Amino acid sequence: MAVSILNQFKLSGQSALVVGGNRGLGIEICQALAEAGANIAIAARDMTQNQIAQKIITDAYPVKCISFECDVSNKALVNAAVAVTEAEFGKIDILVNSAGINVRGSIEDVSLEDFNRVIEINVSGSWLTCKAVVPIMKKNGYGRIVNIGSIFSNVAMADRTPYATSKGAIINLTRALALEVAKENITVNAMLPGPFATEMNLPLTNDPVKFKEFLSKIPMGRWGELHEIGALALFLSSPASSFVTGAGIAIDGGWLAQ
Repeated sequence: MAVSILNQFKLSGQSALVVGGNRGLGIEICQALAEAGANIAIAARDMTQNQIAQKIITDAYPVKCISFECDVSNKALVNAAVAVTEAEFGKIDILVNSAGINVRGSIEDVSLEDFNRVIEINVSGSWLTCKAVVPIMKKNGYGRIVNIGSIFSNVAMADRTPYATSKGAIINLTRALALEVAKENITVNAMLPGPFATEMNLPLTNDPVKFKEFLSKIPMGRWGELHEIGALALFLSSPASSFVTGAGIAIDGGWLAQ
């Protein structure tokens, strides 16, 4: 009997930990996974925003949703977030690493402290959450890990040394971990978003000159809409992507095709 394609995208009975899931791309990913049936745990630094995001999920979807404060650069807080999620749901099927920050500026103007903070949040934070979740996924014999890279995982732009460095690291973290757990029925992939109108990109969307410059680099001639991230996140988080691992998949309006 043929396997139902649509059934492969269903997440009923599964649980997802979405780090940085309280705003921007993160909340869009939470909504996509919840619509497919997954219970959601949101871990992020702003507890007020966490509660707003939690209410969005519970009001719209018949799933459980919990949230808690978590700074991903803090190992103890990461381990606590993972432990609470496992205790609440009994397992963690899906991990999405969506927490991230950006510091723009020339290398002469950016401080070492700013550079290190970007690396701590964007790279070390993702590594710590993977380290904490992988043993749970191994124990359960199943897992989907989705890291959030960027077009700057593959290309670069001036005045982006902290961010481009961090996102270049994310794609190789993804590849190395994918190889490490390939025989454990755990997949590890990265989404590589282009420009989306998130809070992180307000300095660009609020600057007509910079906005036009970015727009000129996108073959489709527009920025991504937030809801468009959900379908790719669902695919990589679902049984449908069972033979996809170690991949970095661009969602960028054609930017990386140039």
